[in-house]
Amino acid sequence: MASTIAASASPWRAGAWSRIPVLTVLRRFATLLLVAFIFFACFAFSDTSPYDIVAIPTILLWLCLGLRFHRGMLPLVWLLILYVSAIVIALTPYLDQPLPVTWTIQLAYLAITGIFFSMLFADDTQARVELALKTYVASCLLSGAFGIVGYFGFIPTEDLFYKYGRASGTFQDPNVFGSFLTLGALYLMHGLLLGTTKRPMLSLAMLLLIVAGIFLSFSRGSWGGSLIATGLMAASVYRATPSTALRRRIVGLLALSTVGAVLAIVGLMSIGDTAEMFSKRASVTQDYDEGETGRFGNQLRGIGMLVEEPLGMGPLRWRLVFGLEPHNSYIGSFSNGGWLGGVAFIGLVLATGFVGFRLMRLDTPFRRHAQIVWPALLMFFLQAVQIDIEKWRHVYMMLGIVWGLEAARLRWMANRTASDSR
Repeated sequence: MASTIAASASPWRAGAWSRIPVLTVLRRFATLLLVAFIFFACFAFSDTSPYDIVAIPTILLWLCLGLRFHRGMLPLVWLLILYVSAIVIALTPYLDQPLPVTWTIQLAYLAITGIFFSMLFADDTQARVELALKTYVASCLLSGAFGIVGYFGFIPTEDLFYKYGRASGTFQDPNVFGSFLTLGALYLMHGLLLGTTKRPMLSLAMLLLIVAGIFLSFSRGSWGGSLIATGLMAASVYRATPSTALRRRIVGLLALSTVGAVLAIVGLMSIGDTAEMFSKRASVTQDYDEGETGRFGNQLRGIGMLVEEPLGMGPLRWRLVFGLEPHNSYIGSFSNGGWLGGVAFIGLVLATGFVGFRLMRLDTPFRRHAQIVWPALLMFFLQAVQIDIEKWRHVYMMLGIVWGLEAARLRWMANRTASDSR
C-alpha cells in the first residue's frame, strides 16, 4: 500500500505540477509583472509611481509561486532590518507628524523590495538577471530620450523632462536621472567589449543616447561616478580575459568609445547654451555648497550635534534644523536613525562592497553580471557622500541583484564541492 502511494506521488515530486497550464500562465504573468516592475523604475515624477503600484502584486505573486530564502542573503536582511528599526525608534517622538511617518514607511517598503529582489535573483540567476538588465536598459532609453527631447526644447514645458536648465528625463531631479542611466550604459558597454551583443551597431547607438542623457543631466556626481564605474568594469573584464586578442579588442574598443563619447559631447556643447551650462556645472563646488550655512558647513555643524544624539534627530528632522537636506546619506543615516542607523548603513555598504568585489574577482558563472551591476552600485555608494540615495528605488534593485548573485555563488560552490567529493 505504501509503495503504491509513493509511486502515485512521485510524478508530482518530479515536477508534474509544472505541466499544469494554470501554473504556466501564472509564471508567465509573473514574468510580465517583473518586467513592468523594473521598467517603471524610471518613472519618478513623484513620490508615488507606477513602480510602486506594480510592486505589491509582483512581490505577492512571486512569493506564491515560490521564492526561497538562502543563507547568503542573511547579511543583507539583518542590516536592512537594523537600519529600518533604528529609524523607527528615532521616529517614535514624532508619530503625530505625517511626513516623517510616511517617509519611514516608504523606506521600509524599499527595504522589502531589496530583500525580494535578492530572493528572486538567487534562483535561475543568470536568466533572471539578464532579463532584468535588458528591461532596465529599455527603461534607460525611454527616460534618456525624454531627457534629451526636453533639454533641447522639443517639449517646451518647464519641469517636464528638464529642470533648472538640465535634462531630468522622467525624474524629479537631474542628479537622479543621470545616475540612473549608468547601469544601462555599463550593460551595453560590457556587451560591446566582449563581443556578446548580437547587434553591435544598435547597441552603440543606444549607448550614445544614454551617454548623452548622462552628460545633459549636468550632474557632477553622475559624470564622475559613471567614469569610475566604467573604469572598474573595464579593468575587471580585462583582468578576467585570458585571451590576448580579446584584451586588445577591449583596449581598442575603449579607446574608440572614448573618442566617440568626446566627439558626441563636443557636438552637444555646440548647441544652444550647453557649453555655458557645462562650464558652470564642471566646477568642484557651487554657491550652495560653500559658507557656514552651505551644504558643507551644515554637515560639519551637524556632525558635532549628532555625536551628542545617540538616537539621532529623527527622520527628516535635519531639514528643520538647517533648512536643507544633509545631501550625504552617511550623515543622513546617523541623523535619521541615530548611531545604530548610521552604523547599519555603513555596515551595509561595506558588506555589499566586500561581496561585490569578490563576485568580480572569482571565476564563477556569475562574474559577468557582477562586472556590470556592482560598479554601478558602487557609484551610488560613492555618490552618497554628496547626495541622499536612501529613497532611490533602483538602488535597492541593485542591492538585491548583488546579494542574489552572492547567494547563487555560494550554492554553486556547495554543489561543486559536493560533486567533487563523490
